[in-house]
Amino acid sequence: MAFWWPLLVLAAAYALCRVLLFLIPPTVPSMEVDASDVMEEVNQNKEDSFIYVPRKGKAAQTDMVRCYEPATMKYLGYFPALTPDEVQEHVAQARKAQEVWAKSSFKQRRQFLRILLKYILEHQDLICEISSRDTGKTMVDASLGEIMTTCEKIHWLLDEGEKWLKPEYRSCGRSMLHKSAKVEFHPLGVIGAIVSWNYPFHNVFNPMLAAVFSGNAAVIKVSEHASWSGCFYSRIIQAALLAVGAPDNLVHIVTGFAETGQALVSSVDKIIFVGSPGVGRMIMQKASETLIPVTLELGGKDAFIVCEDVDLPNVVQVAVRAALQSSGQNCAGAERFYVHKDIYPTFVSRVVKIIKSISVGPPLSGRYDMGAICMIEHSERLQNLVNDALDKGAEIAVRGSFGNLGEDAVDQFFPPTVLVNVNHTMKIMQEEVGCSESMYDLGFVPMMLALPLLLLINRHLGRFYQS
Repeated sequence: MAFWWPLLVLAAAYALCRVLLFLIPPTVPSMEVDASDVMEEVNQNKEDSFIYVPRKGKAAQTDMVRCYEPATMKYLGYFPALTPDEVQEHVAQARKAQEVWAKSSFKQRRQFLRILLKYILEHQDLICEISSRDTGKTMVDASLGEIMTTCEKIHWLLDEGEKWLKPEYRSCGRSMLHKSAKVEFHPLGVIGAIVSWNYPFHNVFNPMLAAVFSGNAAVIKVSEHASWSGCFYSRIIQAALLAVGAPDNLVHIVTGFAETGQALVSSVDKIIFVGSPGVGRMIMQKASETLIPVTLELGGKDAFIVCEDVDLPNVVQVAVRAALQSSGQNCAGAERFYVHKDIYPTFVSRVVKIIKSISVGPPLSGRYDMGAICMIEHSERLQNLVNDALDKGAEIAVRGSFGNLGEDAVDQFFPPTVLVNVNHTMKIMQEEVGCSESMYDLGFVPMMLALPLLLLINRHLGRFYQS
């Protein structure tokens, strides 16, 4: 007994120390990222800005990516459209850095995530404002779609990431009882990502966080429609990597058009794509040449089914939010509404009442519920689809109101619109609405096809119940 007593005391002390270490949060240093050049007031002055409007019928400039504010059409700056050789150089640099980072500890990787999380929480307004200026979304939409989702991803990786990357022991079966087997998870190398414009902060951080935490490097091609914000967000990543002693060139942000994206697919060890099914199909075909794994997050024509026993006041609020978040430019947004015949009139009247109260205008003014459409071609295509539906018997139940838009950006806004009496012969019931894949005749431009600002209400569900 005398021999075991000291050991029990030591074991209890050790357990107590482990509990205390778990309860005491780790020290997380703060970091500063220079934003003076992107937030200079001079960039907001019309007389000092070159207003860039894409000209219809003219070829896009392919040597640089020009950036502008959708809500004001004010010039933000430009970035180079990288050639295939330049992309391959970025990938080669990332590959060298990854060989070092693959040996890093989970402790070091968790610290990287904690530093990022602390910066994001302390600089939410800055991150949201930059996203708003680059895409036209409101600050509320930026907070929900950019900040909240990214922080949730970081929290999950901190809590669960290491557990899912540990070796897994597997049964060998009765014929191999004398053997043991396990599955080990090793970094792939360089992860490539081609991401869309509608959530520029989250779409950059989402693949980067998982890639870096699992010991990989990342090369991310941002959309040519949101390159300005993406390149600023890169500074945040680089500052956090520097703070934990990560090797240089571990994460790259590249800009360009189709040629840039195609070169990235040909160079990396895995590709992640966020965009349309058509472009996703081409990326998968290109990736098959080198047999690299592919993760595709593609668009769809999401349906929202409303049954007769729902809590209607609550569901109506959810439905409107589902359709109109981020001006409808949301990959998870609802696009078609199928409402049971018994509650159809009440549902429509409640939706109409809400839409009447929604106003559209410059997002940073703080006075409007919805912001701008990211690309001028979207508004034109939307109106064409509405016209097609009206010609085939649909009706406009209500449209929201415009605020003070300014003469330079009036075409960048589209009012929230409720269409009723729609059917499946109409293009708007079949086509995802967003950016045409042939807009610039560029097969590898990342796109997110969404249905901006339209609620399509249909009685078909009642017919389903009757049949």
